[in-house]
Amino acid sequence: MKKITPITRPILFQAACCFVLAFWTSCQNGYEPKDMAADFILYNGSFATMDSAYTDVEALAVRDGRIWKLGKREEAQAWADDSTRWWDIQGAFVMPGFVEGHAHFESLGKSLMNLNFLHARSWNEIVQQVAQAVEKAPPGRWIQGRGWHQEKWDTPPKETVGDYPLHHGLSAVSPNNPVILFHASGHALFANEAAMRVAGISAETPDPPGGVILRDAAGQAIGVFEENAMSLITSAWEDYLDQLPDTEREAQWRKALDLAQNECFKHGITTFIDAGCSPEEALRYRHLAKAGDLQIRLYTMLYGDPTALELALQKEDLPVRLSANENFSCRAIKAYFDGALGSHGAWLLEPYSDLPESTGQNTTPIDSLKRFAKMALENEMQLCVHAIGDRANREVLNLFEQFLPEKPSPLRWRVEHAQHIHPDDIPRFAELGVIPAMQSIHCTSDAPFVIERLGEERARTGAYAWRSLLDHGARIANGTDAPVEEIDPIPNFYAAVTRKPVGQAGAFFPEQRMSREEALRSYTIDAAYAAFFDHITGSLSPGKWADIVVLSQNLLTCLEEEILQTKVLYTFVRGERVQ
Repeated sequence: MKKITPITRPILFQAACCFVLAFWTSCQNGYEPKDMAADFILYNGSFATMDSAYTDVEALAVRDGRIWKLGKREEAQAWADDSTRWWDIQGAFVMPGFVEGHAHFESLGKSLMNLNFLHARSWNEIVQQVAQAVEKAPPGRWIQGRGWHQEKWDTPPKETVGDYPLHHGLSAVSPNNPVILFHASGHALFANEAAMRVAGISAETPDPPGGVILRDAAGQAIGVFEENAMSLITSAWEDYLDQLPDTEREAQWRKALDLAQNECFKHGITTFIDAGCSPEEALRYRHLAKAGDLQIRLYTMLYGDPTALELALQKEDLPVRLSANENFSCRAIKAYFDGALGSHGAWLLEPYSDLPESTGQNTTPIDSLKRFAKMALENEMQLCVHAIGDRANREVLNLFEQFLPEKPSPLRWRVEHAQHIHPDDIPRFAELGVIPAMQSIHCTSDAPFVIERLGEERARTGAYAWRSLLDHGARIANGTDAPVEEIDPIPNFYAAVTRKPVGQAGAFFPEQRMSREEALRSYTIDAAYAAFFDHITGSLSPGKWADIVVLSQNLLTCLEEEILQTKVLYTFVRGERVQ
């Protein structure tokens, strides 16, 4: 046998590549082994592929978990044998599985386990929910909840400081159980007296940099902690969690993940971009994916202080470009640069219209953000920066422009939320290749207070400016920011194409609406692009994984009022029905 020398190895490799390419080309041209047939075929529906090469599809074939064939109904018979399952979807709408472009996976699961206040209409309602939870909890156990928003209550509390209630009513119903209730935005929390006592909060406790402890006229904490001040309470809460048995913590974590995954499948979500987890948690996700215990396709962003992330990235296990089974990736770094608009935490160029003494808060020093940017470049990672106010967006774009070696950059760096942008900065997203990862539902959810915060002109020209961003060539990744909002994509899609709050006729500056096709792209192929998954999912294209959702309404053609009636009929992940 002839010995393979270093010279002949590349020649053989090139020959093998040519053979594979010729085989693939012949398959694309119609030649295939005779024994190949589809596992199942979807037909008798409307298909939105999000692939410009396949715009007139009547049937779709799946084989070995991947999309195999797309074409006319009469062609489909040639794709089948006696083992092929024919799936008559009876006029339903077939599209790529939704790609949740920005949300919080574990927090979503926890929101389904703990108290959820997204639909609470008053502070008294929240206090009563806590009281009911206290009745079932032993003394000393922390009561957790999330989702309250003071701007959305029908009746204001009797006593307030800056529109926030005081802790006394909550403390009265839970004297022996610390209570920690996160604001819907995640940028503030409410603590009762027991929680503040455990955390050592007193009138002398100073505000930390980038955070505020709200106080009454006597200087006493009322229970509300904003931005970086939240850590004063969360540190005490985390100390409590660390004392729980390992088996209990693991069981709670796995339960949260199972609940989150099932909730996603119920709503047609097949890929999830998780906007922040610790390095330790990312490695646990990787282990689950490798063991086959994670069905959903998950993309995670590393979150933590710069020093901790630098140490984590020195290990060989991170980043994860793409797991062997292509359902897990961790190749991004997440940073928070400002707060939320609702809590006056978004960092603005000019003062708030309803709080003239404030321009919001910069929560991460620019020098620290530069460390994150350097780290991302050195590791060829995506940098994802939370920026809501126009000052925050401008500063982030300035930093990106300084660090990105190519413009537009192939690293697909992102601005998370990009809710309020100065008109001068809107074109810069496309120019730099920066992805605005936005959540349509935030527009209609926040609409009641946006003009109050920003004034008419700033709200009109720069708030949730999807149309302007798209017209300048940006690619928007859509999502819900769950559990800040419900994970359901349908109300989010409705918000994108109408800019109308559910149940209301008026639209919030409707000239900034997306078209229906743009909204679908932002929730499928463009969101997949934002996570480097566009080569394996996000469109119904031959060779991609069969991540498919079948809906009761055609989102491209149904009446506007019918959008919210849309139901998920089937969800497929890798060709397996999961809903």
